[in-house]
Order: sequence, then C-alpha cells, then structure tokens
Amino acid sequence: MNNQDAPRIPSLVALGGGHGLSATLGAGRLVADHVTAVVTVADDGGSSGRLRRELGILPPGDLRMALCALAGTDDDHQRLTRLFQHRYGGTGALAGHAVGNLVFAGLWELLGDPIEALDAVGSILGVTGRVLPMSPVALDIAAEVVGLEADPRVVRTILGQVAVATTPGSVRRVRLIPPDPPAAAGVVEAISGADLVVLGPGSWFTSVIPNVLIHEIADALAATSATKILVLNLAPQPGETAGFSAEQHLHVLRQHAPEIDFDAVLVDPRMPLSGTEREHLERAAAGLGARVVTAEIARTGADGSMMAVHDPVLLASALATSMSATAGE
Repeated sequence: MNNQDAPRIPSLVALGGGHGLSATLGAGRLVADHVTAVVTVADDGGSSGRLRRELGILPPGDLRMALCALAGTDDDHQRLTRLFQHRYGGTGALAGHAVGNLVFAGLWELLGDPIEALDAVGSILGVTGRVLPMSPVALDIAAEVVGLEADPRVVRTILGQVAVATTPGSVRRVRLIPPDPPAAAGVVEAISGADLVVLGPGSWFTSVIPNVLIHEIADALAATSATKILVLNLAPQPGETAGFSAEQHLHVLRQHAPEIDFDAVLVDPRMPLSGTEREHLERAAAGLGARVVTAEIARTGADGSMMAVHDPVLLASALATSMSATAGE
C-alpha cells in the first residue's frame, strides 16, 4: 500500500527524541493532517549541553531536529533547514554549535518563552504541525546500573543522558531530576485530542521512557481515546540496551509506565527473532494490552538486507494501516 492509498490520520502525536523521533515525524507528516511532536528535554551533551549550561535554556538539539523533520518541502524552506542543521567547524567558541540551536536560544531570549520561540522557528521553517518540549524544565536522567563493579549485584547511580546512553553497564531503571516535573503547556491537550499517539523508536532509556515518567503525560496517555502504537527499535542501542531482546524493551517500559496500555507494537518481520523470541514478544505485548503488528518499516540495503534505519514511507503506511486495523476491531 502506498501513502496515497493509506487512510488519513486527522491528528498524530509522536513522543521521543533524536533520530528516532525524526523518523516518526517524517512518516507522520505523510499520512497525518496535523502532527505534534513531544520532545525529550534531558540532553546534556554537545551543543545542547553547552547552551543549556551557559544560558539556562532547554537543550535545543532534539527540538531542532523535530522542527527540521516537519519543515516545509519547498526549496527555500529546505535551504533554511540545511542551515539550521549546519554545525560550525573550527576550534573557537562556536565550534560544534548547530545554527538552529543558536537561533532557538536567541528567540527564547527575545520572546521570553520557549514554546513561543519554538512556534517562531516553526514559522521560519514552514513547519506543518507543532513541536513542544515534554516539560518547560530542563531535566536530568538518573539511572540505576548494574555490571559496573566486580560484584554484578552492586547497583550504581549514573547521572546525565550522555553518561546513561554510553554506560558499559546494564540499565535497570531511570528517573527524572527534578522529580515530578510539569508537562509543557499544550502537551496534555494534544495527547487528549489525538487520533493516533506514537511512542518510539529511539534510545529506550533516554528518549522514549522519559516521556512516560512525567505524571501528567502518563495520565494523559492512559486516558486518551487515541490509538496508541509503540514502534520498536530495529536493533539494540549500543550502551544502554546492548543485549536487550525485543521482549525486554516492553518489560522495562511496563515497569516504568504500569498504567499505560497500547493497541499495537510495530515490528519489522525481518528483525532477527527466533520462533521462541517472537512468542515471548507477543506475550510481552499482550502484557501492554497490545498485539504485535509486523510490517516492513526499515530501509533495505543494496545487498537486499534490512538496514537498522526506518524508512519514512514504509513507516507511514504501517502506522496508518495499523491504526485503521485496530480501530476496526
């Protein structure tokens, strides 16, 4: 089925961060009339971390990527999108900063509000839809990690998104600092009014799960009448989920969000799952109230093998048809 045949989705909300969220947004804009991105705000590395520390703002990197994923497709807006994604070279004070991060920081100073600044950037880029931070407060991630000591039972706390994402240990649980942060204005309303809500793909402990740790967002996800689809990663994330099975991803999500059920878990049939692993995945999905939906959603390499990169056109069709099938049950 191509995207012209796929049923249209009036309103889609996607939660996450980084390249995973960008993949969902690229797909969502093809089949949804309105797309809202709800973006993780815990990045403490690179340009985002520097601006966060120096200016006291939300880390702008994931927000910038989401805006660029929804930018206008005409030549002028695409040229601006490339500019916003461009990073300065050299070794001076600007080295490594993305242009879009600096523009967002400047607009925030001018307008005095991060969401107004995001809407202003969206207007500049011709964004279709809206990008919102999951919270107006810059957050930190704290993780309980095992495997860092000689005794494998010893649990250490690792602080910061970059440290958690790259730990050689095994992450067991994460929490947000400060605890119980508020949801950003407009997030709960977007989830409540959505027809489809998509969580994942992305770095599981640092981009996906943080969204459901905000109580207002978790409550809205539990209460919404929208179809809820969980998109699994195509491969384990080096570091934070190295060695995780597909089933384990669902179990840790349930541990962090016990009240949130889903309608479908979307996986590519080419993922290397044995018969037993598939059975375990189906049971774990059932524990979330969901069924496993298989659809080719990954790009195919020149040699015909599945690449660990989502294809926006295939993912768009899979989201639309999965929502239609679920609604028809």
